[in-house]
Amino acid sequence: MPKPYPREFRDDVVRVARSREDGVSIKQIAADFGVSETCLQNWLRAADVEDGKKPGMSVSESAELRELRKRNRLLEQENEVLRKAAAYLAQELAGKMMYPLVAELADAGIPVTVSCRVLKLSRQPYYRWRAALVTDRELLEAYRANVLFDAHRDDPEFGYRLLADEAREAGQPMADRTAWRIASDNGWWSVFGKKRAKNGKRPGPAVHDDLCTVIDADGRIRHEFTADTPNQLWLTDITEHKTAEGKLYLCAVKDVYSNKIVGYSIDSRMKSSLAVRALGNAVALRGDVAGCIVHSDRGSQFRSRKFRRALARHRLVGSMGRVASCGDNAAMESFFSLLQKNVLNRRTWATREELRIAIVTWIERTYHRRRRQAGLGRLTPVEFETIMTNNLALAA
Repeated sequence: MPKPYPREFRDDVVRVARSREDGVSIKQIAADFGVSETCLQNWLRAADVEDGKKPGMSVSESAELRELRKRNRLLEQENEVLRKAAAYLAQELAGKMMYPLVAELADAGIPVTVSCRVLKLSRQPYYRWRAALVTDRELLEAYRANVLFDAHRDDPEFGYRLLADEAREAGQPMADRTAWRIASDNGWWSVFGKKRAKNGKRPGPAVHDDLCTVIDADGRIRHEFTADTPNQLWLTDITEHKTAEGKLYLCAVKDVYSNKIVGYSIDSRMKSSLAVRALGNAVALRGDVAGCIVHSDRGSQFRSRKFRRALARHRLVGSMGRVASCGDNAAMESFFSLLQKNVLNRRTWATREELRIAIVTWIERTYHRRRRQAGLGRLTPVEFETIMTNNLALAA
C-alpha cells in the first residue's frame, strides 16, 4: 500500500488546481505534481467539504470530535481516581502513603499522569519509588518535594528560601540549601528569576559531525556531495523572501543522488517546526530512509531538540557544516539560487499565498519534470530516478 502524501503537499496541489489558468485541465495539474487525476479530484472534493462548499464532516470537525472523546475518556479516568482515592483514604491507617494507590490505578489502566494530577502528587518521586525499594531518606525526600511543589504551584513567584519557609509550616522542616537543591533538580524556579539569554550574534556549536568533509593528501579540505543510491545523502536549508504581507520561509530537503527536492515546508515563521515538517514530508514521500545522512548548516532550527528527535525517530544521521562557510552546503545553495532567479526575483509578491503557489508550482512542474540538468545526463530529476531505478531493478 503506498504511503499517504503529506498534508502540506496536498494543500499546495489543491491551491494550484483551484488557481489554474483557463485551458489548464485537472489532468495536467495532476501530471505536473506526479499524482493521479482521481487522487487530485478526491483532494479537491475533500477541500470543498473543509471549506463548507459541500456537505460532509471536515477535518476540523473530525479533530474536534476526537478531542471531545479524548476529553470524555479523561474525565472518566479522573472520576475513577477520585472514587478510589476516597475509599482508600477512608481506611483508618496511620501514615498512609499515596503511591500504592497510584500503582493500583495504573494497573487498572489509568495513566500515572492523570492520577498524579488529580491527587496533586509529583511524578518523579513516584517513579523512583516504583523503580527500587524506597529508603527512609528517599521517602523523606519525596515528602519534601511534594510540599515544595505545592508551595511553588500556589506561589510561583516564591524563591527557594520562601519555599523552605512554606515547607516548614506544612510540617516538613528542611534547610534552605535542601530546598534549593530539590527545587533546582525539578526546575521549580521563581517567575522573577533572572533570565540567562544568549545574545544571538554567533551560531551555536555543532550538534553533529561534518560527514561531507574530505581531507586531501596535501591537507586541503574539500566537500564531497555525491551519492550512489537514492536516500544516501540529503541536504537541507532555509530561505526567505519578502511579500507585502511579510516574509515567507521555505525549508527544502534535496536528495544529492538525483537533485530532487524530496520534501519541503513553507510557513510565515522560521521556527524549528518548519524544519521538522520538511523532514517529515521527505520521509513520508521516500519511505524507508534509515541510515540516510542529512547535512545542514548550524542554524538554530537544525540544532534544535525537536529536529534532533525527528532525525532519531526516522533513524537518520545528522551532519553539520562549519560556521560562516557557504561552501559547506553549496549544493543546496545552488538550488535556492535557481529559485531566486526563476521565481522570487521575477516580480513583487502581494500575498504569501500567491508566492507559495508560485514556489510549489515551479518546484513540482518545472524543476522536477521540465528542467534538464547536465549533471544528470541532460535528464530531469524525475526522469533520472525513474531510469536509474528501472536499471537497478533489471540488474537485480
